[in-house]
Amino acid sequence: MDEMRRIAYTTVLRACAFASLAIFCVLIAMSFVPRSAFQAGGFLSLLMTLVLVLKAREARTKDHRRTEMWLYLPKESRPPQAVAQRMVSTVMRETYLLFARWSAIISIVMWAIALFFSVIGL
Repeated sequence: MDEMRRIAYTTVLRACAFASLAIFCVLIAMSFVPRSAFQAGGFLSLLMTLVLVLKAREARTKDHRRTEMWLYLPKESRPPQAVAQRMVSTVMRETYLLFARWSAIISIVMWAIALFFSVIGL
C-alpha cells in the first residue's frame, strides 16, 4: 500500500507541477501589473483545485487498470484483482484531494496578495 501511495503521489505531483509551471508563466507574463498577476494566479490555482476535486470524484469509478499509477506499479506489488479497484481508487482519491487542498491554500494566498496590492493601490 505504501508503494501505491508513493507512486500515486509522484504521478499527481508531476501533473500539478506542469500546471503550476503554466500558472507561473502567466504570473511572469503579467508581472507588470502585480494585482492582476496574482488575481490570475489565484483564479488559475482555484481552477486547478476544481480539476483535482473532479479527478478525485472520478477516481471512484475509473477502471484501475487505466490509471497511470497502475502502469507504474510493479507487477509483483499489484494487489489481487478482487480488491485492486477499491484500493487504487481509494489511494488516488486521497492523493487528488491532498493536492486539491494544497492548491486551494495557494489560491487563497494569491487572492490575499492581490487584495493587498489592491489596498495599497498597485
